[in-house]
Amino acid sequence: MFQRPKGTRDFLPEEMKKRRYIEKKLREVFESYGYEEILTPTFESFELIVKKTGEEIRKQLYVFKDYGGRELALRPELTSPVVRFYLNELRHLQKPLRLYYFANCFRYENPQHGRYREFWQMGCELIGASSPLADAEVINLAVEGLEKIKLDYSLHISHLGILRGIFKKFGLSEEEEIKVRRLMDKEDYEGLENYLSQILDKEKKELIFTILNLKGKNILEELKEILKGYDESLKAIENLEEILEYLYYDNYTINLGIARGLDYYTGMVFEIYCKGKQICGGGRYDNLIETFGNEKVPSVGFAYGFDRIMLFVDVNIKEEKYLVVPLKKELIKDALKIAKMLRERGKKVEFEIMGRKLKKALEYANNRGISKVVIVGEKELKENKILIKDMETGKQELIDLQW
Repeated sequence: MFQRPKGTRDFLPEEMKKRRYIEKKLREVFESYGYEEILTPTFESFELIVKKTGEEIRKQLYVFKDYGGRELALRPELTSPVVRFYLNELRHLQKPLRLYYFANCFRYENPQHGRYREFWQMGCELIGASSPLADAEVINLAVEGLEKIKLDYSLHISHLGILRGIFKKFGLSEEEEIKVRRLMDKEDYEGLENYLSQILDKEKKELIFTILNLKGKNILEELKEILKGYDESLKAIENLEEILEYLYYDNYTINLGIARGLDYYTGMVFEIYCKGKQICGGGRYDNLIETFGNEKVPSVGFAYGFDRIMLFVDVNIKEEKYLVVPLKKELIKDALKIAKMLRERGKKVEFEIMGRKLKKALEYANNRGISKVVIVGEKELKENKILIKDMETGKQELIDLQW
């Protein structure tokens, strides 16, 4: 017997109803902000995917060659493909561009609870806007989506410019800075302390850990005092303060330990958690488009981990479905017309195609969670009526048939 590939899932109808319901709610929020949906190919050139992250990511990807010898990879995320799409076809459009997507992505990782080799991301990119208003907009949008689906969440916000200003004053190279950020992102603080001990003196190392340990809603004034003389860091704090002014929601935590695993973020970054699990992340990436196309275009965006969200969403979707049952073979054509009429009125309708007697048809409807059974009998048809049985209450009602 064939098994599904490791790290993938089959979704039953009930799970798909739940997923489509949540997807629809989130789409409504994206579109209410004026974002328009796009979709990129499932695979891209391997060169595109590793352009910013580096060759070492190869082992985490599904990489293959086509018959022409071109090296391709299944997309592990959507931002790089969206940037490629922008450079290919959208760059001449008036800015800003508000784009959103919902698509499956692939990473060759060890599957665990809430993490799969095939997973879904839903997110957006706001391209061509550098103002704090743009940063605030994507945070507001991300939070509003979670509010819409009634999910408990914890919002953490930071600004990479704060630590970058410190790193620059300390004279860290780009390679050293990237390594520090990756250790921070993994929350490997023991490894971070060991590495900082190799490249910095004790006082500088302690300053970095002081900054990382500052968490809360009202820490920016204290942070300004600590960082007097660090002009670039102070400028980043001012930028963050302005972003925070424009947020609809004030239930956030400033957490300077957020580093984000991808190296293309340049300014504000944020992550959202539910019950300790990250369900959303994003930030500003002003240099990414320039990396791919020699054109500096300020941009900001985020993505939901849709599968993680589904772990925490509790929805009970009730839908009304009908089963049309003709009591005799001679009544099938009339019953088919009735089923068609109901569908045209927006009803979900199954037709009894197995030739079951009424008792067995009712058992089937009960087992399948069908809410109403339309019984098409000869006597009722002559009177231009049909009998509808409510499967929840057991009540039967004879109603006029209005063709």
